[in-house]
Amino acid sequence: MSRKVSAWGRLAGSALVFAVLIWRLGTGPFLQGLRTIDGGALAAAAGIAVLTTVCYAWRWKIVAGGLGLDLSLRAAVAAYYRSLFLNATLPGGIVGDVHRGASHGREVSDVGHALRAVGWERFAGQVVQVLLTVVVLLAMPSPVQTFMPWVAIAVVVAVFGVFCIARARPGRTRSVWARLRSAAAGDIRDGLLARRAWPGIALASTLGVAGHAATFLIAARTAGVTAPPSRMLPIVLIALAAMMLPSLGAWGSREGVTAWVFGAAGLGAQRGVAAAVVYGVMVLVASLPGAAVLVMAWFRRSRPPGRTRSRRRERAAHA
Repeated sequence: MSRKVSAWGRLAGSALVFAVLIWRLGTGPFLQGLRTIDGGALAAAAGIAVLTTVCYAWRWKIVAGGLGLDLSLRAAVAAYYRSLFLNATLPGGIVGDVHRGASHGREVSDVGHALRAVGWERFAGQVVQVLLTVVVLLAMPSPVQTFMPWVAIAVVVAVFGVFCIARARPGRTRSVWARLRSAAAGDIRDGLLARRAWPGIALASTLGVAGHAATFLIAARTAGVTAPPSRMLPIVLIALAAMMLPSLGAWGSREGVTAWVFGAAGLGAQRGVAAAVVYGVMVLVASLPGAAVLVMAWFRRSRPPGRTRSRRRERAAHA
């Protein structure tokens, strides 16, 4: 019941943002964004999406391997495309990730660790995105530059807290909190901060953020924004950060924040909404290979999938 309430709440939140934007700006910016979309922009988005999806799938493979789960890059790319499509079309923005983790878990007979691998993979990507955004907003002019020193301090404290959790060792108590803390510490150490893991995770996440930023810059240019990339980059990163908020495939939160930040930067709230609409359509089209993955899986459903054991369970069996 709580999941249904959460999903409907996010849908209602997105609808409310759209209602406010239409009330204040009219339907013109939305229609303008749809009219300006062309084949070149969609092709560029699809091409960039291939690179970012491979990077994110590689990141997932690294994290899963650190947690003792087998995952090939080919399977990871297909599953990640499917996840992106479901996230873009269903409320919440995480349905695809849950499906991705559960499917991988059934394949390796370890759903719990597979879901944790997906959760930590997404967490690591968001941490890198936040760090990159804070650095850029500290160094370059933006509507929020005045507040960035305080944000930077908060981020440093949060990262320090993560490192403290990772260094925690199992205690003598067996309370629920102690078990959760111990499990989280082990996952962070093995899946995220291990020497063989964190460089690849950081690189893949950075390339992914760069790909999304490039896609948004193309969307803004397609919508008629002529500001130079040096002025647009901080604005784009703020808009991308808004997509972390719960919503219907980022629709609503993206348009609302983009309208505000474009207006605050002197570029016009209408242009911001148009750019966000173009970006949303570009991302949706770029995720369509995920629909093909779903269709192919549906046709193969009659054949029982082979089941393998996770390396973690194999080690436990031989211990």
